[in-house]
Amino acid sequence: MRNLRGLGKITEKNIADTGREIRRVLLEADVNYKVVKEFVDRVVEKAKGTPVVKSIAPGQRFVKIIYDELTHLLGDRVDSIHFSDSSPTIILMAGLQGSGKTTTAAKLAKYLKNEGKKPYLIAADVYRPAAVDQLKILGEGIDVPVWSEEYRDPLKICLNGIKNAKSLDFDVIILDTAGRLHIDSEMMEEIIKIAEQTEPHEVLFIADGMTGQDAVNSASAFSSALDITGTILTKMDGDARGGAAASIKAVTGKPIKFIGTHEKLDGLEPFHPERIASRILGMGDVVTLVEKAEKVVEREQAEELAEKLRKQQFSFEDLQTQLRLMQQMDSFEGLLGMIPGMGKQGKKTAFDEKQLIWTDAIINSMTPEERRNPSIIDGRRRKRIALGSGRSVQEVNRLLKEFSQLQRMMKNLSKMKVNRKMMERFIGPFS
Repeated sequence: MRNLRGLGKITEKNIADTGREIRRVLLEADVNYKVVKEFVDRVVEKAKGTPVVKSIAPGQRFVKIIYDELTHLLGDRVDSIHFSDSSPTIILMAGLQGSGKTTTAAKLAKYLKNEGKKPYLIAADVYRPAAVDQLKILGEGIDVPVWSEEYRDPLKICLNGIKNAKSLDFDVIILDTAGRLHIDSEMMEEIIKIAEQTEPHEVLFIADGMTGQDAVNSASAFSSALDITGTILTKMDGDARGGAAASIKAVTGKPIKFIGTHEKLDGLEPFHPERIASRILGMGDVVTLVEKAEKVVEREQAEELAEKLRKQQFSFEDLQTQLRLMQQMDSFEGLLGMIPGMGKQGKKTAFDEKQLIWTDAIINSMTPEERRNPSIIDGRRRKRIALGSGRSVQEVNRLLKEFSQLQRMMKNLSKMKVNRKMMERFIGPFS
């Protein structure tokens, strides 16, 4: 993308070269080869027919074509749960073994609960050891009831659970069925029967975001057996590059509704095609970053922090607060990936997230006075802090040095004329 933006003009040669490069990158990301071919053909065709606009550089137009086509490939628009007019809405979760289906059922329940719904979980996976117990524990953690029974008939469990949920006026019922192999005809027949008799309003295919092109086979099998209404992609943190997203959407023709971004139970977010396309192209995703921040940062907190930065009063207590907020938002690598231009940098940064825990331990071992005024921390105090936190004196020294550098940077920022505007832009989203 960086090379493309600098193009003075679009020629047949650089269109062909770019087409080959896009093909290589998508195949490396494990996107289905047929999907890749169709995508590249569309990009090349549009690039050849693009009119020249004086105010926009040709390279930028080319990037815009790729972005638009990638957004179209991923789904064009956000498509969430379609709720039934007559309550309750029944959601059937289906997928392969090991795709993270049970955890995703709990994540979806938590997400819907935060949206004002009353979810109810039904544990119908009677084959995987401890699957029922796992869902019970997850349900207890998010304060959502879980229906389970002793005998091993998934269909009866689902029907009885739905009957009980209706009697208690729950408005969303989530059926956690057993994971299965698409070659296992007996297991596929079982889930078909469950779908026929429970009449779910949504049938969500749970796919492992790391599987890439192999997801096409399983998606095709489930799509032909069930009336799938959408997909949830799990494990889309770390190195998952979205090959499965592009492949599954193209093969099933059904929208991707959610993605799992981390292992915590709040790690499920609606699938925004345009935002994912922006992340893939290294343009960041500031909108999602702000939305994540809004969930954990109050407006007053943001204003108070901005005021402290202006007055150069940023202390270890403030640093500790910010580090804890970061941990609530997402993985550090995930946050870096949402900052424009930082996608690749985030992968290059060898950052151990345990460092946040160690830093928190060191700050906890300081006295309140030391946190507010680190200049009083002499050699004797450093030894005491190291002993109390279980870290080395060298680590304590490094943290003090880095904090001193941070304070100097804040001081320089406060002298800039644009600083007030920067602060206003920072706290603006929380207004």
